Amino acid sequence: MQPINFRKAIFVLTITLFLLSFSNGSAQDAKEGFRFTTLHNIEHTGVKNQGRTGTCWSYSGNSFLETEMKRMGKPFVDLAEMYTVRNTYLEKGDRYVRMHGSLNFGQGGALPDALAMIDKYGALPEVIYPGKIYSEKLRKHGEMEAVLKGILDAVIANKDKHLSNHWKKAYQRVVDTYMGEVPQNFTYHGKSYTPKSFAEEVVGIHSEDYIQFSSTSRVPFHTKYVILVPDNWMMALSYNVPVDEMTQIVDHALKNGYSVAWAADVSEPYFSWKKGMAILPPKPWADMTKEERKAFFDMPRPEMTVTQQMRDEQYDNYRTTDDHGMHIVGLAKDQNGKEYYIVKNSWDVNNPYEGYLYVSKPYFQLKTTAFLLHKGAIPADIKSRLK
Repeated sequence: MQPINFRKAIFVLTITLFLLSFSNGSAQDAKEGFRFTTLHNIEHTGVKNQGRTGTCWSYSGNSFLETEMKRMGKPFVDLAEMYTVRNTYLEKGDRYVRMHGSLNFGQGGALPDALAMIDKYGALPEVIYPGKIYSEKLRKHGEMEAVLKGILDAVIANKDKHLSNHWKKAYQRVVDTYMGEVPQNFTYHGKSYTPKSFAEEVVGIHSEDYIQFSSTSRVPFHTKYVILVPDNWMMALSYNVPVDEMTQIVDHALKNGYSVAWAADVSEPYFSWKKGMAILPPKPWADMTKEERKAFFDMPRPEMTVTQQMRDEQYDNYRTTDDHGMHIVGLAKDQNGKEYYIVKNSWDVNNPYEGYLYVSKPYFQLKTTAFLLHKGAIPADIKSRLK
């Protein structure tokens, strides 16, 4: 028997333990996937469920307004998303007829709609106007949309060669039948309000204090333009900024206590509600192998650098479409230090992050159609360039 070389044995044991530790650590990292640390979290109201309606713009818009109220030192109020929706149906109906049907009519909308409807119609709390009078748990607007459009098309096609004074009343009654009549006066926390007085005294938000942004090289930077997407039925204006300034504005807002309403394309396979992630792949999805796609959300990966040309090409070729409205409420980093936006959605809480998503900045830069925020959240140097 050879004598034991204790120094050699200790050395081998140390190396073995190190390798085992490294192996176990790597396996643990792979198992855990993404690990996020919150950097900034804007106080906001809880996640809701828009049901089977195309009203994400109202849920994200009103979530944003609720958060703005808190930022302004007001108590949280659960605002009635369906009151906003109801009023846009009235406005859309009028414009659809005036445009002889040459206007998008449907359930969709844009981020500025919530502000515009508060300006004109006021606001209601959810407890006063839930916006559905039937017994089904989830809201559904498919039938109502079809009935309303049928009325409007019939008004446009009438053979009397002039419009009566009655179609608007008939149209509004259909809206009220599906969604409920609006109370002219109501009591909230022991005080009597009208929708207009509630908006002024309790909500206290005015559209002139908010600015929407987008990015395209087709229009001079730092000027206003109309984003040509079907749901921008009001033809709301947005300021045009370079792609890198988009994230500069949002980062500055979040770091200074402002949240951001966000409209984006969510049709890509690398936007995953099921995984709670939206990440831009380092190469086109079509060029990835089946194995690469399957493992895409397993752990942090490199992403492609977004250019202005890429944004323009995606929009021009219908690769970036105006699909969904959400609410950016925070900033986080993964275990490698890369930053992501914390996004509140309106599809209930049945995903790994209980209704929230982590969205990478490259994905935001490429797939954003518009974002809206308080003008006080804009960095001073960028604000000085806005015309």
